[in-house]
Amino acid sequence: MTRGRTRWRRRRSWWSGGILRRRGIGWCSIRRRTRGITWALQAAMARLEDEFRHLLARGMSPLAGEDLHASLLRRLSLTVPSFASSASDLDCPSFASHTGDGDESGGAGGRASVSDEEISPYLISPDTVGALRGIADVMLRAGYGPELCQVYGEMRRDTLMECLAVLGVDKMSLEEVQRVEWGVLDGKMKKWIQALKVVVRGLVAEERRICNQIFAADAEAEEDCFTEAAKGCVLQLLNFGDAIAIGKRSSEKLFRILGMYEALDEVLPELEGLFSGDARDFIKEEAVGILMRLGDAVRGTVAEFANAIQGETSRRALPGGEIHPLTRYVMNYVRLLADYSRSLNQLLKDWDTELENGGDNVNMTPLGQCVLILITHLQAKIEEKSKLYEDEALQNIFLMNNLLYIVQKVKDSELKTLLGDNWIRQRRGQIRRYSTGYLRSSWTRVLACLRDDGLPQTMGSSSALKASLKERFKNFNLAFEELYKTQTTWKVVDPQLREELKISISEKVLPAYRSFVGRFRGQLEGGRNSARYIKYNPEDLENQVSDFFEGRRPNA
Repeated sequence: MTRGRTRWRRRRSWWSGGILRRRGIGWCSIRRRTRGITWALQAAMARLEDEFRHLLARGMSPLAGEDLHASLLRRLSLTVPSFASSASDLDCPSFASHTGDGDESGGAGGRASVSDEEISPYLISPDTVGALRGIADVMLRAGYGPELCQVYGEMRRDTLMECLAVLGVDKMSLEEVQRVEWGVLDGKMKKWIQALKVVVRGLVAEERRICNQIFAADAEAEEDCFTEAAKGCVLQLLNFGDAIAIGKRSSEKLFRILGMYEALDEVLPELEGLFSGDARDFIKEEAVGILMRLGDAVRGTVAEFANAIQGETSRRALPGGEIHPLTRYVMNYVRLLADYSRSLNQLLKDWDTELENGGDNVNMTPLGQCVLILITHLQAKIEEKSKLYEDEALQNIFLMNNLLYIVQKVKDSELKTLLGDNWIRQRRGQIRRYSTGYLRSSWTRVLACLRDDGLPQTMGSSSALKASLKERFKNFNLAFEELYKTQTTWKVVDPQLREELKISISEKVLPAYRSFVGRFRGQLEGGRNSARYIKYNPEDLENQVSDFFEGRRPNA
């Protein structure tokens, strides 16, 4: 059987060789022709590769600097509905920018009608896409897929990286992120938030569409080319986010980190859906890991902020008992937390509340509990700082100013929803107790001068009674004038509280003074220097009281 097969092969070889000899064709000639065809094919493929590269370069018309940036944003405002309203809100204010009382506002982006040329600086024109697809089909059928993907990946990767640079996202190592000053880093974090949405919803999504059109004939080539083109800019974005997440924590970074966390959380499903296979698994693992580390950074920064409140050590008493900068600092900071309630309720759900304050935090959200902790720390610190004032009355003015500021910030913001009406009522009750403490410590000595206690019981022209009355009026005048001199320099910031305190003073002092003068004026009138003792009528006192708590300069 084996010998038969061998004979058949020899006959076939002889037969075919004979045919080739009869036709004048030898094996060497075949090999030469084959090499010629191969060289011709390679040359043709090289020319097609050059043409493919040329078309890619010609089809891209990147705009310079701000034009590209503005065009990318305009495109997203048209193609991504949620982006139009979010792009203008990316200026999430940092902690340092909120030491004042100004309200933050942001307008929504408009939707102007623009042409394809205006909105597509990073795209490839439809005509060019068709030509590229024709070349790709030929090269793929010829087995030149790897060379094709290499050219496409290099060209498009460079273009996407250029767009990323225009959007303000530079390649930075962890060490560079750590060294850069906060003002610069804040700007880079803000640009990252915006660029992430532009890249995922605009650049990379469009790159996927282009790959699908050019490499429609070969799904594997499409995936390889897309991954090679897109992974560079995606990983550069993610690496910056990771550097921020594991970098040094400080309170002013919190709101930018929260913005980064929310932006990545928002686009993560879209980002994952753009890739497939191993690339998808890799990108998802990287992005989810960075998202978790950003969440850890948020929790750590909030805890660090709470510790910073407790550890604040300034020992300077503010003139006039005004609102302490720490109070403004903390409340503006805390008020901004409510803007991120969805994310913070998720991130802080396992946060240790460490509260033992009679159940204030019962049924509160995690963010509500966090806010309550921070404000509780602030109140304790303000109580501590009130002791810097030697005058007990001024201590109460300081406490009233600061606690009312806290209450107003809560009442006029989303913090009211977090803390509830009962919390506000309790703090208003505390303000009333401070008011009572002020009246007691300031006016008890003044009112003691207007009591009958200690006056001689003998009426008429008793010299002892007159002497006692002169002493009483003299002491009253001195005490009132001292209060006037001191408390007109104090400052009650809230106009309503200021007027309420003046009314409370008038209601306590004026009736007592009017009664005392009415009963004893006759004992001193007609005597020598009687006006020296009864210096004020009730209307004069009322006018004097109206000057209290206006924060006048001492020598004014």
